[in-house]
Amino acid sequence: MYEVHFTWTPFQLLSGAWKKRLVAFRVDGHGVTLGGAPARYERQTALVPWDDIEAVVLWQQDTAALTPMRYVGLRRRAGAPVLPGPNSNLSRDQTGRLAPHVDHDVFLASRHINLWALDRERLAGALRAFAPGVLVEETTNPAKN
Repeated sequence: MYEVHFTWTPFQLLSGAWKKRLVAFRVDGHGVTLGGAPARYERQTALVPWDDIEAVVLWQQDTAALTPMRYVGLRRRAGAPVLPGPNSNLSRDQTGRLAPHVDHDVFLASRHINLWALDRERLAGALRAFAPGVLVEETTNPAKN
């Protein structure tokens, strides 16, 4: 299993939720867990079963900041159920403006890598163990090349 937790935030410390470690991202025998934002964790967390996953996609969104926002997302089979999450209400036009190089459905099934770190080697090892047919894809912005 590969599991990463959010670092504790002031919200967790002030609300008393600091006793609970929130999973940001997990790969195990059941599939991939995409953790919700800490303030809306229960409503936004999604467990995606292996039968629905075609690839794990790593991508970046350019921003006004010096460094782009990094994401991990899932390319899922056609017809897979809509996932809860921080991006779930974004339209195709909105995701196209924010990250034109990322498929709309992948954008919706993505989580910002913030308050946690992704270990690519551990991710690759977990995928080999639980879903050897699921590949890691890296999507780059062609406008930056």
